[in-house]
Amino acid sequence: MTLGKRAAAEFFGTFWLVFGGCGSAVLAAAFPGLGIGFAGVALAFGLTVLTMAFAVGHISGGHFNPAVTAGLVAGKRFPAGEFLPYVVAQVLGAVAASSVLYVIASGHPAFTVTAGFASNGYADHSPGGYSLLACLVAEVVLTMFFLLVIMGSTDGRAPKGFAPIAIGLALTLIHLISIPVTNTSVNPARSTGPALFVGGWAVRQLWLFWLAPIVGGILGGGIYRALFGKED
Repeated sequence: MTLGKRAAAEFFGTFWLVFGGCGSAVLAAAFPGLGIGFAGVALAFGLTVLTMAFAVGHISGGHFNPAVTAGLVAGKRFPAGEFLPYVVAQVLGAVAASSVLYVIASGHPAFTVTAGFASNGYADHSPGGYSLLACLVAEVVLTMFFLLVIMGSTDGRAPKGFAPIAIGLALTLIHLISIPVTNTSVNPARSTGPALFVGGWAVRQLWLFWLAPIVGGILGGGIYRALFGKED
């Protein structure tokens, strides 16, 4: 499969992740009387990854996340030379999804991006008021474990065909833990799309949601390879 086609799969996979996950947060989480709440949003994010991993994982590997791509490079599962094209496709998919979501959400007269538009934040912009340090640690640790799950479930020694389920459930669990802390990133592309529409504080705080997930991804990929990789 050509790099262009694999990048296209990453674009659509990341689009679905951001549109489904952030869309559930913006449109459905607090709907009067029928809102899905934190648990529903967490499940929505997990389902986006699960469904697109089955749909296009066999084409691109189903990263949909720059931190995952970085972790797979660190774990020697993905060529470093293809890191940048994948990340560009992922970010473009996230921005495109946020654009469509903005158009839909703007159809309601009470909508305003000042409510956050599912952006990630720390300190005053953390949903639960968590400090910068707390948010940094949460994003690094959760992304690290996300990569451990990804590396392990896609290992040639693991049971075949179940990796998307494990990965989707892992992302659901990650959101159940950390929505109150950072609104959950573990994915720089997912953070970038909404932040560009909110502007201001969301863009100023975006650095954390690139740095921490990528550090966590590299740690997770490197740790799995060092401790559990196949012996030569």
